[in-house]
Amino acid sequence: MWLLFAFTGPVLWAVSTHIDKYLVDKYFRDSNTAVLLVFTAFLGVFALPVIWLFEPKVLSLPWLATVVMTVSGILYMGAILFYLQAIQSEEASVVAPLFQANTVFTFALGLVFLHELPRWQQLAGAGLVVGGALGLSLDKTLHFGSFKPKLVLLMWGATFVLALSSVVFKFFAVHDEFWSTTFWTFVGEGLFGAGILAVPKYRKQFAHLFRKNPGAVIGVNAANELINLGGGLGVRYASLLAPVGLVSAISATSTFFVFLFGILLTLFFPRIGREDLSARNVIQKAVGGVLIMAGVVLIQAYAAGH
Repeated sequence: MWLLFAFTGPVLWAVSTHIDKYLVDKYFRDSNTAVLLVFTAFLGVFALPVIWLFEPKVLSLPWLATVVMTVSGILYMGAILFYLQAIQSEEASVVAPLFQANTVFTFALGLVFLHELPRWQQLAGAGLVVGGALGLSLDKTLHFGSFKPKLVLLMWGATFVLALSSVVFKFFAVHDEFWSTTFWTFVGEGLFGAGILAVPKYRKQFAHLFRKNPGAVIGVNAANELINLGGGLGVRYASLLAPVGLVSAISATSTFFVFLFGILLTLFFPRIGREDLSARNVIQKAVGGVLIMAGVVLIQAYAAGH
């Protein structure tokens, strides 16, 4: 069942990506991307009493696990903020391939801290998944010489932090409880959101959005964050059932689902979707999708036989 949970992440994140694009175009065009993360933080804070109600022992987690998971939540939000800022300053086709470094870092950290030694079949399958995701991400206007060292270092730092957050989560979730670990991760995300609101400029932007379009902003953002949260929880749970490196490789398929949903939106809701449906682009995406599926089959076939 780990593969099913692992796929909830890329599928739901792809849906969330298109909602994010809609929100940025309609409501956040003149706002900093940090304001978007306030909604993510608030949703985690609202979930805290619900988790505590069903799992009262969340407050009895060892102090070291509490501190580490809280910091992990803060680091996770920081990494997402850097990624959003990179997307805002550069073309997505340039940034997206760099984001796939998360899988490499996750494999390496999983080996060092969790002693998860992947087999060559698993590495081959993960390589196909990442290669397919890179193929989907590349755009015909991409020039590798345009990569800026600052951007590369920024994305490598963001993906390393995301990988570290996944590995740390599994380490403490295995030793303690899934929901207890999730609880303190949300606390860290809430603290990050509070830090954003402590900055007068961001607080002013946040208040302006509420005054201008309170119903739409709250409603759409709440639905989007619930979708994003569902994907995140699915991937975290999958990481408890399988090596985090494999789960991270499956997460790379989100690029494929973003393209697939973009085609559907372009065909049926052209006002929202603006995907390039030229023959060259469709063939490129199809090849990338086939590589991804081949990688998933190889990973799952090996896991089923062992």
